[in-house]
Amino acid sequence: MSEQDQKVRRALVGRVVSDKMDKTVTVLVESRVKHPLYGKYITRSAKYHAHNEDNTAKDGDLVEIEECRPMSRTKSWRVAKVVEQARVI
Repeated sequence: MSEQDQKVRRALVGRVVSDKMDKTVTVLVESRVKHPLYGKYITRSAKYHAHNEDNTAKDGDLVEIEECRPMSRTKSWRVAKVVEQARVI
């Protein structure tokens, strides 16, 4: 496949808030949007279930997730890479 034939996949960066499921993590993605009337910045957040094949992402890690085919009723994202591991204190 050439680069034009490949589908562009959405990618998001977020923090893992739960890794209790097998091969699945819950990722919290936060984005800052400007209010259309008042101009104040608001933090919007959304949680996504992402497929984590090798259970590499742990609780507190910063991960990049990308869109993929639906794997279950709630899971249509996959962990592309672990950007930063959580610091253990």
